[in-house]
Parts: sequence; C-alpha cells; structure tokens
Amino acid sequence: MDKIFDRFHAIGIIPVVVLDDAKDALPLGKVLCDGGLPCAEVTFRTSAAAEAIATMSKEFPEMLVGAGTVLTTEQVDRAISAGAKFIVSPGFDPVVVKYCLEKNIPVTPGTQTASEMLAAMNLGLKVVKFFPAETSGGLASIKGIAAALTELKFMPTGGINAKNVRDYLAFDKIIACGGSWMVKKDLIKAGKWEELSALVKEAANIVKEIRG
Repeated sequence: MDKIFDRFHAIGIIPVVVLDDAKDALPLGKVLCDGGLPCAEVTFRTSAAAEAIATMSKEFPEMLVGAGTVLTTEQVDRAISAGAKFIVSPGFDPVVVKYCLEKNIPVTPGTQTASEMLAAMNLGLKVVKFFPAETSGGLASIKGIAAALTELKFMPTGGINAKNVRDYLAFDKIIACGGSWMVKKDLIKAGKWEELSALVKEAANIVKEIRG
C-alpha cells in the first residue's frame, strides 16, 4: 500500500475521471500519460467505469489506475477485477474499508470530521480523502485537524482547481490532491483532446513548481 501512496505523492494531482463511454478511455489515458499525470481515479458513477479501467490498465501499464465513488464491496470486486490498483470512496464506510484491507487493496475513504479520521486510523489507515474539501473548510480545516492527528496524511478532493491547488500541495500533510478540472467531462465527450492535453500539462507543471 505504501508504494501506491508514494506514487500518489510523486504524481501530486490525481485526475478524477467520469466517463460515459468507455471508448474515451484510450485517448484520455494517452493524454494523461503524455501530459505528465499518469494516473486516473475512474469514478463508478457510470456503467462505463469497469471497462474504462480495464482499457487504461491494459494499454498503459505505466499508469496508476484506480476506482472512485466506490460505495459497496461488490463494486470493489468489479473494480479490482477490471485492473484497479486502488479504491477511493466519497465517505467512510467501515465495511468497505475493512473489506479492502483484508484483501490488501489500498483504500482512501472520504472523511470530513476528526471522528471519522480517528475511526479510519483505528483501522490502520495512514491516508484519508478529505471531501468535499473546499466546502468543508479547505486547507485551514486540514491544518487544524493535522495539528492533532499528526500521523495522518490527506488527499483533499472537491473544489480543487488550478487556482488553489498550489496552496494545498505546499502543505506537507497533503499526499496528493484529487481534481477534475483537467479532465472536464464536457471536453471528453466532445473529444477535445488538445484542450485536455493543455490542461493536464498545466496541472503537471504546477506539481513540479511546488514539489520539484
């Protein structure tokens, strides 16, 4: 698990991808890899998710592909069968977290409160998602909680964009930020790969700027 989180830190920004059509997985995977963000959290909000994960995992073996918006253990199984290397959920469900840990699957549950974070830590987690980040107090909230939960690291997601991501990445308790601004759903549906490529490269350059 630590190796996955080391890769999260190295990549810095985890693209949160929503695909309505699995055929878009191939060109999007190429854009992400070529642009310097070889990672995708493919959300299980659509029926195309499993096939998209399978395509990216097969065609881009250097890419870190995982599943997001995972709500059930059945979705965990489907995601892992498709090739997902990590699981992200919007909230803290002990059933899903324990299921992943029993199978040695890296999991990052969504949390908002110190109580949820403590519960996650008590299950052995070292990293949690902070979601939705901006509407839950943003970086100031993370810093306040981090002062008490000194061993925990965070992956804020929700409201993160090119304007505020630098501040998040500069805080040493942030392992990575999740975001969708560089993989906008409307641009994917329209096949505007050049525009997406520019956004991905901009995001990758921000990580280099802040973390070297």
